Amino acid sequence: MSNDNTGTDVTTRADGTLPERFEDPGHPEHHERRGDTDPKANKRAERQVVVLFTVSILGTIGAIVAYALVPPGETVGSMRLSNLLLGLGLFLGLAGIGVAAVHWAKALMNDREQSEERHSVRTSEPNRAAAVEALKAGAKDSAIGRRGVLKGAMVTSLALFPLAIAVPLVGNLGGDWNVARSKHTMWRRGTRLTIDPSGRPIKAADVTIGSVFHVIPDKLDEAEHPLNEKAKAVVLLIRMDPRDIKSEQGEGWSYDGIVAFSKICTHVGCPVALYEQQTHHILCPCHQSTFDAADGAKVVFGPAHRPLPQLPITVDDEGYLVAQDGFSEPIGPSFWERLT
Repeated sequence: MSNDNTGTDVTTRADGTLPERFEDPGHPEHHERRGDTDPKANKRAERQVVVLFTVSILGTIGAIVAYALVPPGETVGSMRLSNLLLGLGLFLGLAGIGVAAVHWAKALMNDREQSEERHSVRTSEPNRAAAVEALKAGAKDSAIGRRGVLKGAMVTSLALFPLAIAVPLVGNLGGDWNVARSKHTMWRRGTRLTIDPSGRPIKAADVTIGSVFHVIPDKLDEAEHPLNEKAKAVVLLIRMDPRDIKSEQGEGWSYDGIVAFSKICTHVGCPVALYEQQTHHILCPCHQSTFDAADGAKVVFGPAHRPLPQLPITVDDEGYLVAQDGFSEPIGPSFWERLT
């Protein structure tokens, strides 16, 4: 005995070869579902599908209400709450439709196995007509014409769900699209470099060779929009052996082997925060753009086209690291006012 690729046992010939054709084993025995024989169970399954579509409707409405009444705000807590409510609404809106469709197919539609003979690719007119009839029969099997409440719940959930995506999208079209704001950050001459998120100033003596610090400007919390300013001003601070530095974007912009570069990738703006000590490479985790910190953060691999902007640094009279000036160029990805 052997087993073919359909799981059917077949008998081999005496010489060990398989026959050219096999007997059709037919369909497995059909087992009736409870809803096929019990009208109450069938009605109960229908109500369950209606409930799932209703969950989708409520989720979509909840997402729209959350977008309108719980804006992100300027604090981390308000952003988390807004994203949580909006995401939960979107999840219920889409999951309700998906689970309802699956449950409908498994509990209410005809589940008898059927098979068709293979035909040539070009379908004849009689076969096309038969296909139309099969579709009509499928619609009849689903009993959608006789289930008014179920049909109404399905249509309403499908019609409402796109609003959960369209309303926030349209609402944001009127936002601030002045991308030139990325040209300016909080970094100014004399601004101290502080550790993110504690805000503790950094002394050059605290930065050992091979170490990496995630840095923000001093007094960031006093800005009008702290999160917006932080998103533009975050910096990766690295110390290496001064002899390893091949080039800088400006003369004297490092201090005793300490260099500072924008953390915002010049490809699409992801945070570059992975540093490989041996090669001095900085890696963006989103699309694997790789920059050489020892060579002015020039691109050595990946889709990014520009080096990470360098922040010129020095130390003040107390030994704390401070900026000599702002970034040499706009941070982040290219935009329509900058073609390179």
